[in-house]
Amino acid sequence: QVQLVESGGGLVQAGGSLRLSCAASGRTFSNYAMGWFRQAPGKEREFVASISGGGTTYYADSVKGRFTISRDNAKNTVYLQMNSLNSEDTAIYYCASRRSGVWTAAISLYNYWGQGTQVTVSS
Repeated sequence: QVQLVESGGGLVQAGGSLRLSCAASGRTFSNYAMGWFRQAPGKEREFVASISGGGTTYYADSVKGRFTISRDNAKNTVYLQMNSLNSEDTAIYYCASRRSGVWTAAISLYNYWGQGTQVTVSS
């Protein structure tokens, strides 16, 4: 059983930054791949970033160079540093976890999801 709680969302102006956090509880968190996804109103949920159990990171093209995913295993927390935000980044951001160490961008392959945190970027 894994529980995920996101935090750190808010309202920022275009060009600004936010850092999202995902606090995880449960067994063998350090071995699980983690992902960040987002969903804007009227759109499908989409992949943002993932970090494998070994710490390798992966990004959607839309955020590469602007966002950074990282983890702090001592705190059982995964982060998403978001820089150079624009209006297209406005969405609810979700943290997800797999019962696997292998990264994936496929929503259906993640087993656990947080409730989401709202990020709003004003133009």
